[in-house]
Amino acid sequence: MKTTIVGLVIGVATLPLCGARAAETDKTLIAWVAPANLTQRGGSALTIQNGDQFDAIVFGELQPGKWMAGSNFYRRTEKAQEKYARETADNKTIVQMAIVYKGDEITVYRNGEIYASHRAKNIDLLSPKNNIAVFGFRHIGSGGGYLSGSIEDARIYGRALTPDEIKSLRPNEESEIEPYAWWDFEGEEVKDRAGRFAHSKMDGGAKLAGGKLVLGGNSILVAAVTKDGAELATRRGARAPAGPYVEETPAMPEEVPDNWLTYHLGHPGPGVGFPGDPNCAFFYKGLYHLHYIYRNRHGFAFAHVSSKDMVTWRWHPTVLVGPNTGHGMFSGTGFFTKEGQPAIIYHGQGSGRNQLAFALDDNLDKWTRPVAIWPKTESGEEPKMRHWDPDCWLNGDTFYAISGGSPPHLMRSSDLKEWVALGPLLHEDMPDLGVSKTEDVSCANMFKIGNKWMLLCISHRLGCRYYLGDFKDERYLPEFHAMMNWNGWDYFAPESLLTPDGRRVIWAWCNMKGAQTAIQSLPREISLPEDGVLRIKPLRELEKLRHHEKDEGKITVKSDSSHVLEGIAGDTVELSVTIEPTGAKEYGVSVFCDKDGAGFPVTIMPQGKALAMGKTKAPCELDKDEDLELRIFLDKGMVEVFINDRQAAVYMHLHDKENVGISLFSKGGDIAARVKGWQMKSIYARNTE
Repeated sequence: MKTTIVGLVIGVATLPLCGARAAETDKTLIAWVAPANLTQRGGSALTIQNGDQFDAIVFGELQPGKWMAGSNFYRRTEKAQEKYARETADNKTIVQMAIVYKGDEITVYRNGEIYASHRAKNIDLLSPKNNIAVFGFRHIGSGGGYLSGSIEDARIYGRALTPDEIKSLRPNEESEIEPYAWWDFEGEEVKDRAGRFAHSKMDGGAKLAGGKLVLGGNSILVAAVTKDGAELATRRGARAPAGPYVEETPAMPEEVPDNWLTYHLGHPGPGVGFPGDPNCAFFYKGLYHLHYIYRNRHGFAFAHVSSKDMVTWRWHPTVLVGPNTGHGMFSGTGFFTKEGQPAIIYHGQGSGRNQLAFALDDNLDKWTRPVAIWPKTESGEEPKMRHWDPDCWLNGDTFYAISGGSPPHLMRSSDLKEWVALGPLLHEDMPDLGVSKTEDVSCANMFKIGNKWMLLCISHRLGCRYYLGDFKDERYLPEFHAMMNWNGWDYFAPESLLTPDGRRVIWAWCNMKGAQTAIQSLPREISLPEDGVLRIKPLRELEKLRHHEKDEGKITVKSDSSHVLEGIAGDTVELSVTIEPTGAKEYGVSVFCDKDGAGFPVTIMPQGKALAMGKTKAPCELDKDEDLELRIFLDKGMVEVFINDRQAAVYMHLHDKENVGISLFSKGGDIAARVKGWQMKSIYARNTE
């Protein structure tokens, strides 16, 4: 049977990096590949990876049927791919795809002809001694994306090839240009004919057949310098090999990007705060401590910050990281032992188990080696349960712990050593609350609030949410359920702590485009008074960031009109807006307004009993004679709104830096309002603790 050959190449250029030497970033990736189908999404024909950084020949990730230059968090990827042609070759037609990285130019070639080109700051992936090549999977550590099909030949060149050089290449034939790495997939074993990647491992059904690498389903081939590197990258909870861990402390750069937030906590690097779940929060020995997930070249780690006031933060060295724990760091919580020692419970990514560790110093910079949790049933058998996002709390003399997932499970222990599996967390008598008893419970956090127990959690499908209820027969029996997020993962993976004065304070990860990663929401104080309605307020300590107060006094806005504030403007602002009871159909505040008063509306919809801003529509109902009390926090493009201490929502709205006006508006009726505003200080300029 005749096979048609088509080619694809990607090239990379040389740019200076920080430091004394210039790093060689020029390179070319080439693969002769036949996708099994044109509907698959996000797999790679060839990836070069070091730690969590990679460049790759990726198919159909952002737009179906289109090739692209894949990269970590799209750092070197063109996202606007409307001009890219959709692949039309059938599964017996081998296409040559190449990507050339030259300086800050990235050019994709299909069969020697330019397919797409864009500019991006490239990085050195060829110099590291422990880099790897990946086939099939987009990159090691990806949450998904496999390529099904066959690869006839694949190569990496240590320079940017010209179009004529690309056209001159033939699969399974040597080139005049010496390759950095070359796989022709001939014979019975995978072999890099250039000799660099001496060890290879296939998984998921990948195989050699007819002189080709055949991939399907979740197949993968990893080529590595060492045997251990190939094993590490293909085992459960795989991660790319990295060098010895050198302790790192996140720190703000000397030149802070203009789009970074000013008084929200966000990850400054190194590594990337994605996901940025807050975890393991404490008040201990006079300091508040918060951990959050970020990913560096060793995998998922816990960043650690501390504060005297939960407003300004200081980063500690990162010590909860794979080389120290033996696994990646996934979501969990903090608690205290019976002796008052800080402890953490979390999921050890790649370990298949939830883990415990105990603090060894007052600064929480030293921890014991993790101890895996092995629950048993009352009869001593292994329970059928998922080991996933855990939480632990002490109730009387007994520790209880949740193992999350769908459905979540509950276990108990008297000593944190022996654990008894109690079965599903949620009681069979749970009433219909509009959500299934088997719904995903991840990032769980259980605590007493008022006279109820709150289960604060997420569903990956639904978002951030909470239950209120009590325990019955060592099962949790919810009687109320509500959401705290209404748009994607804008407010996600919540975590809480108890302050010395008895306040329950929560944070959540705000996964928002247009700013740095691992953004934490403003701290919220929550309480449950006797009326049973949850109260949500901004942390009172945030008021110390206020300066340059402006009072607009009483304002009347006529029906179907707007009023631009005279003395309050900006995008690092706190607003206090009180609006008297009104018959208006819609009313609210527009922020980031242009010179004509048009901006981003925060809208109260009385008939719909909702707050609307952007794609978010949150429940919001006022009593008939109740004033509307709005607290609005603007931080660059981020908007956080608190309504009458009973509702809160967040949104990211990117705007031109000149558009910082603020106005009130009303439709279908007049409104009368009182407005105060403050400029807000940066928490980083004051971060000298």
